[in-house]
Amino acid sequence: MRRWINPWMAIGGLALAAALSNAALAQKSGGTLKVLHMDNPPSASIHEEGTISTVIPYMAVYNNLVMYDQHVAKNTIESIVPDLATSWTWNEDKSKLTFKLRSGVKWHDGQPFTAKDVKCTFEMAMGKGELKFRKSPRDLWWNNIDTIEPKGDHEITFHLKRPQPALIALMASGYAPIYSCHVPQTLMRTKPIGTGPFKVAEIRPNQSIRLVKNTDYWKPGRPYLDAIEYTIMTSRSTRMLAFIAGEFDMTFPTDITVSLLKDIRSQAPHAQCTLRASNVTTNLIFNREAPPFDNAEIRRALALSIDRKAFIDILTEGQGIVGAAMLPPPEGLWGMPPEDLVKVVGYGDVAKNRAEARQIMQKLGYGPDKRLKIKLSTRDIAPFRDPAVIFIDQLKEIYIDADLEVIETAVYYNRVFKKEYLIGINQTGSGVDDPDQHFYENYGCGSLRNYTGYCNPELEKLFEKQMTLSDMEQRKKLVWEIDRLLQEDVARPIIYHNKTAGCWQPHVKGYMLMVNSIYNGARMEDVWMDK
Repeated sequence: MRRWINPWMAIGGLALAAALSNAALAQKSGGTLKVLHMDNPPSASIHEEGTISTVIPYMAVYNNLVMYDQHVAKNTIESIVPDLATSWTWNEDKSKLTFKLRSGVKWHDGQPFTAKDVKCTFEMAMGKGELKFRKSPRDLWWNNIDTIEPKGDHEITFHLKRPQPALIALMASGYAPIYSCHVPQTLMRTKPIGTGPFKVAEIRPNQSIRLVKNTDYWKPGRPYLDAIEYTIMTSRSTRMLAFIAGEFDMTFPTDITVSLLKDIRSQAPHAQCTLRASNVTTNLIFNREAPPFDNAEIRRALALSIDRKAFIDILTEGQGIVGAAMLPPPEGLWGMPPEDLVKVVGYGDVAKNRAEARQIMQKLGYGPDKRLKIKLSTRDIAPFRDPAVIFIDQLKEIYIDADLEVIETAVYYNRVFKKEYLIGINQTGSGVDDPDQHFYENYGCGSLRNYTGYCNPELEKLFEKQMTLSDMEQRKKLVWEIDRLLQEDVARPIIYHNKTAGCWQPHVKGYMLMVNSIYNGARMEDVWMDK
């Protein structure tokens, strides 16, 4: 058996531990962290939802088997550290993964945590077992797991159908918490029970979420904060003014655009802010089963109509990133090189692309005097609405007139899950910067998060092939080929990769925004306030 070596055990680990120990001398306990939230989470059940609106306030309630080091900005397999697991080992071909689990860990209701909870959680996420989730948006993350075998209360083995070295990366995501399987799932949606550093004290829909310190947390000395309060404000301008005025300690971590960041730095120069790639794409989705977008030619015309530079210039002042499905380097690990990307359909010369798109539309009977009229749907928050307005203007260039339909968050995801839309501007965040997550979740046949209903069994064979590869360079070349094929097939045209910022007051310490996923850095157990 081969032991997975994590950064804490690598060369230099002792020096790092010493540095952290010295820093800990200055840390203070107490206080309530006041955080702004952009909208009302559909529920408190992370496994059942597809939005950061749920992950950010509730990640602190749970633990994972393993997690991404909360003080390392870039998520990689090398930055994964133990959480409820104390160690993990692979067999030789990476088809069997065994975890040793912590003893003495208790759920918030006092019940003991055991390997049975791990088995139950993953079986629910896979859609197996006696207990069921209402919905499981990421069930295909776990599609390669064959069986899960507990050995006593503190050891568990995952037997895989084929080798999958990156499975550990998926398990480290904020989207992969371990649930208390003795608690009814209806309660997990309204007042979840976890093992994490904070407990849910109160949820006031459309108003606030209050978490309080878990005084019986299994990690000694954590958390430092007494409580965290997330206040829901639907107006972004109101949120920014409240932060600038010092009424709140922290913004929502994806809330601040490039232009708003300039305002904050001008009006609150003391604020600590980080602008980074979020691994969230603004993209085009359409119902492939409903006319007129059941026609592949019209889908191709839409892909050819996109002027990515215009979106990036207007919405990010040139800071956004042109890319395909996977986040481009240097922030991303798997993105296609620019010299390859420019050759893909819809990229390159915009005028030439639009000329081809108009030819397609004219061949289908449309033109200046006979325009296609549609309804364009999107989520009713600014990061979705703003690009939707720009895209409506761009569609006019290819004889399409669109009316905008905005849908509140609590309804939006159910609508797209059920394909109750025609065409939409969407944002897709990657819970992990890894193809095993992105390809299966967003393009896999039957995936709940595959909003367009795209299905290509031949391409899925390549999904499986790249999954098994241990050589990163070999895997990367295959990932680029898969990504190119997805764009050529107009599966879900990527408009651009977003850059957003989060800000916090200077008295907030121990917090870091991650550069290649917005979903994995909200444990908050190491955050403290110097005031």
